[in-house]
Amino acid sequence: MRTFVAIEIDNQEILDSINKVQSKLNIKAKPISTKNIHFTLFFLGEVSDSVSEKIQESLGSIEFHSFEVCIRGVGTFPKPSFPRIIWVGTDNEGGKKLTELASVVEERLSNLGFQKDKPFKPHATIFRVKNKIGNISDELKKLETYSFGIQKVFEIKYKKSVLTSDGPIYSDLQVVKAKQ
Repeated sequence: MRTFVAIEIDNQEILDSINKVQSKLNIKAKPISTKNIHFTLFFLGEVSDSVSEKIQESLGSIEFHSFEVCIRGVGTFPKPSFPRIIWVGTDNEGGKKLTELASVVEERLSNLGFQKDKPFKPHATIFRVKNKIGNISDELKKLETYSFGIQKVFEIKYKKSVLTSDGPIYSDLQVVKAKQ
């Protein structure tokens, strides 16, 4: 099964703001359904049921305190002149806390042989770009400091992803709650 570790964005005001930005950006790209918007802390890819059980054991040992992240700004990977992913970012403090949590997840899963293929960059994908759409720097410039709202982070989720022609279907395999 295809799996990843994530923090979901579930604040409805933020999701509504993201939806509004998705509607306003006049680009030929596939918007991500707001029910699927999240921060991926670690993408694991295909794993067997037995490995999935070990992942859940490792993730279950993670202890963290809840924190807040200000969802702010819109950017692209790899660059605005050739976007493949359009994302929303975070404030510095919230981004730092997400990065620290992603490092803890990576450290726990490294014991099982998992390694990240690139450094963690706090972002939540809001569009996937299949075909070349040209430079969107001007459109993004207007949104680089746009504030979507504050997301409270109180759990991390180990999720399964089933790819369909209508987009991925995510389901929770495990929820790890923050310490009170």
